[in-house]
Amino acid sequence: MNEIIKIFTEITDQREMEKLFNEILTDKERSDINLRWQLMKELSDGMSQRDIASKYRISLCKITRGAKILKNKRSICRKLINEKD
Repeated sequence: MNEIIKIFTEITDQREMEKLFNEILTDKERSDINLRWQLMKELSDGMSQRDIASKYRISLCKITRGAKILKNKRSICRKLINEKD
């Protein structure tokens, strides 16, 4: 895992990162990552878990994981989402 994290941190070009993601992740994996990020952004914006579940037709379990991540004050996801606001 450390090797791939090092590779990710060394890539500074968005197109190169996109190409890497396209090469190592399936369409479904990329979709899942994008969905997880979207639902955490919507949780951060105050949307209810039930509304998100209905909007994306997903279980509350997937959303609960994102909610737990955002409750952690030391979460990097929380930090990055708040920086985007």
